Amino acid sequence: MYCQTDHVPPSMRPMLATKGDVVPTGDDWRHEVKWDGVRMLADVHDGAPVARLSTRNGNDATIAWPDVHGAPMGGRDLLVDGEIIGINDAGVPDFAVIQERMHVRSARSAARLATTVPATFMVFDVMRLDGRDLTQLPLAERREVLEGLDLGGWQVPPTYDDGVMLRDATLAQGLEGIVSKRLTSRYEPGVRSRAWLKFAHRHRFSFVVGGWRPQEGTKDRLAALLVGEPTAEGLLFRGRVGSGIGGEASRLLGAQLAGRSVEASPFADEVPAVDARGTFWVEPFLVVDVDSLNRMPVQRLRQPSYRGIRTDLGPDDL
Repeated sequence: MYCQTDHVPPSMRPMLATKGDVVPTGDDWRHEVKWDGVRMLADVHDGAPVARLSTRNGNDATIAWPDVHGAPMGGRDLLVDGEIIGINDAGVPDFAVIQERMHVRSARSAARLATTVPATFMVFDVMRLDGRDLTQLPLAERREVLEGLDLGGWQVPPTYDDGVMLRDATLAQGLEGIVSKRLTSRYEPGVRSRAWLKFAHRHRFSFVVGGWRPQEGTKDRLAALLVGEPTAEGLLFRGRVGSGIGGEASRLLGAQLAGRSVEASPFADEVPAVDARGTFWVEPFLVVDVDSLNRMPVQRLRQPSYRGIRTDLGPDDL
């Protein structure tokens, strides 16, 4: 099924998906859930008890994931691609759950977090097995190899024939989206390929504006909003939104916020310095709609985009 070739370098970069417009159909495509986690390659060499975990940028992240890095199959030679995920209180994968663990560099801290914030490794591709390079095999054959392996605590999620059905189901279940992959595609390390297409669900929320930042080099050209969520503890900071604020939106927002400045931050929690720097604080009265990749509950907006002012809503309505 696979041929003997040179060893695959451990520093291999993962293959990347291209943003898709229309979910492809036909027998030459398979579709997977798009996991809201951390992309990771796991490399096992020479019977080692621990897999070397490397991030999308090639950084060694092994120490941060002691509940994941144990080598399966007795340390059998292996290189796989997947996503480390954490499950939130609603029972769905959520990037925010494992965000605290991503940058841990202490074995002691990593072990503590592994018990309080457990992670799961979802494996969706295999690039090397027993010293054999599988990257030139079509995806259909790589999946056959992968599904025949006993990876212990690592999970191999299923694929689906009907991408439109999966897209609708993942949206209804609050998942991040889907990835469609051509069954004939080879594994191209570091390449953003149109043989893999990603379709992320964007979700729309209403937030209260607590501040704004000007365009760099100006003092009055509004370029970004700092937004928050009203809670029992007060207005909690949820992120900075700049995408989607063009010239007309900037002028309209500036007019709405004119004369509503305050001296101190209206947020009940501390705004990160990188966001607070250069910010003009305002009374928390204006509600805006924001699209993002998040689902509720939101801790920090991911790839937010401004969608407009909600004149029909006030902070109390949220």
